Amino acid sequence: MPKRIIRYVGLDVHKRVVEACIVDGAGNVLRRERFTLNRQTLERFAAKMLRRTDHVALEATTNCWAVADMLRPHVARVLVSNPMATKAIAQAKVKTDKVDAHVLAQLLRCDFLPEVWQPDEATRRLREMTGRRSTLVGMRTAMRNRIHAVLAVRLIETPIKLFTPAAREWLAGVELDEQGRLLVDLELRQMDHVQKEIDLLDEELARRAYASDAVKLLMTLPGVDAATALAILAAWGDPTRFPDADHAAAYLGLVPSTKQSADRCYHGPITKRGNSQARWMLIEAAQHLDKHPGPLGHFFRRLARKKSRNVAVTACARKLAVIAWQMLIAGEPYRYAIPRSTEDKLRRLRVKATGERRKSGSPKGTKCTAKLPGGSRTIRSLPEVCRSEGLPAPRGLSPGERRTVRQAACEAHVARIAEPQLAPRRSDKSSKPPADYPRKASSRRKA
Repeated sequence: MPKRIIRYVGLDVHKRVVEACIVDGAGNVLRRERFTLNRQTLERFAAKMLRRTDHVALEATTNCWAVADMLRPHVARVLVSNPMATKAIAQAKVKTDKVDAHVLAQLLRCDFLPEVWQPDEATRRLREMTGRRSTLVGMRTAMRNRIHAVLAVRLIETPIKLFTPAAREWLAGVELDEQGRLLVDLELRQMDHVQKEIDLLDEELARRAYASDAVKLLMTLPGVDAATALAILAAWGDPTRFPDADHAAAYLGLVPSTKQSADRCYHGPITKRGNSQARWMLIEAAQHLDKHPGPLGHFFRRLARKKSRNVAVTACARKLAVIAWQMLIAGEPYRYAIPRSTEDKLRRLRVKATGERRKSGSPKGTKCTAKLPGGSRTIRSLPEVCRSEGLPAPRGLSPGERRTVRQAACEAHVARIAEPQLAPRRSDKSSKPPADYPRKASSRRKA
């Protein structure tokens, strides 16, 4: 039988053009090709130039996954490399498309090319949707900041929350010069249009989130809503590809950078590698932990006293990532979740995705008896909340967790969430609900 000859193909892929370089096992250039990038030309290149035994390498770009999908049936292997790591390995003073394609082919031949994980079609589509929502939210934030700037230049004092319905009425009636009114109205019109697009995306994302048990599990974490949970899943894809939770957190850039030489080791700021959107949303979720009655809240407050609030927020964001990975692997909700806020988050997701509103209260024909002066509301236990939403109940605490809970002085919180509780109704102004059952769900934050 003839000996199988393996060739190595480097593709420098751009938005409209591709530079190809094919080398043999000894590194000799066999052929170079440059062609316009579209489906027809790529299929023609694959059919005429590539063989079943070829190995192909290209860098991760916007359209790399579509190119890889089209080439995969024609070759033995398609490798997508990390462009940042590739530049660190192969720095060339003369940088052209031909040089880049040749370097990719040679690195692939020597097995020196750092490969990135290739997401499946569902993960790529989820990344596209969550990324588009992040872009629209950024546009809305920029418009809000410009409105604040217009008012600040004119020394106009604004309400604390400028974009609530009441504040919008105030903004429409505030006295402004002609140019100021023109600029504010322009931004408000654009902001309303962007908000409609965000609402449409949120409806579609809510339907996808409600159909995913993994999203519901992650929503039991404090500060994590459906958008944050989807961003985490889109960034990680298959969580089982990480050997442990530390690698999953490092993938989001939430671990300290390390510089070590000889006997000196320096730990600096977080690396900020990986998916910036998921990292930012976890940072936002961690902002709410300063008032959480569980172990995470205790860790936040202790670190904020010792270091600073920003350090505590970043450290808790990493803890959220670690806990989220462990929850996904074990298929278990967060054990210290506040039942009332968790129930509210899952209920809002259900209503938004399906429109289903479940009846609550006493059965028809049964007279209600107030259990507290002024009326009361029964808050279900965390296992009951999870069971009602189709989630598994939290498991019991291990001896190590019990020791951690005892050191954090959270025994009362753990005992409270395991049993139904009575809280005064909101109409009762004379009494307040328990501190760990806030009136508003902790996941409600500015997007």
